[in-house]
Amino acid sequence: MYEKALKSDKRTYFQYYISLLRTNHLLIFSFYYNNKDYNSQIIKIFLFFFFFAVYLAINALFFDDDTIHQIYIDKGSFNFVYQIQTILYSTLISAFINVIIKYLSLSQKKILGIKSEQKMESLGNKVIEVLKSLKINFALFFIITFILLLLFLYYITCFCGIYINTQTHLIKDTFISFGISLLYPFGIYLIPGIFRISALRAKKMDRKCLYKLSQLIQCI
Repeated sequence: MYEKALKSDKRTYFQYYISLLRTNHLLIFSFYYNNKDYNSQIIKIFLFFFFFAVYLAINALFFDDDTIHQIYIDKGSFNFVYQIQTILYSTLISAFINVIIKYLSLSQKKILGIKSEQKMESLGNKVIEVLKSLKINFALFFIITFILLLLFLYYITCFCGIYINTQTHLIKDTFISFGISLLYPFGIYLIPGIFRISALRAKKMDRKCLYKLSQLIQCI
């Protein structure tokens, strides 16, 4: 991969940063149409709303007796300082779930793997292998998301029916944690380009570790 990128990737730092936002930022990725994208547009849009449901459900799970008691002490007002820990935890857990779901639902990397196959005699086997893998992934994706949405619907309905006075707090927590997930990529994705551009422009072409580090960070 590093050797191939040395030959073909001539993008500037800014161009690489924009490409990361287009392919990884949830809002841009879901609604920005790219004719070079081999992911299903319908699935991408679905993922945006599904991930919001994940944040809503995970935030609701963190509303325990202590949280309810704190809301009572605060006389129903929203205590951001007390809630910030819950918001951060729910953001991290939701992000982890989202990584798994995106792995099952997106087909871009697998299809690009077919296009990069150079041996014509093995191309047919590669196509069969990728199609089989995509069928399994999509089946798991639809089953898992369907089950999760049913569980989310049941839990949120019960929660809002029992804790009527906490609904506003839940909505605020959800929007804050979901908003954080939409904002932090703008900062995080400034970092991979620093290592990637340095690796690709090294005179001795011996910065493979930096290149791999940039790939690792862009997956966050």
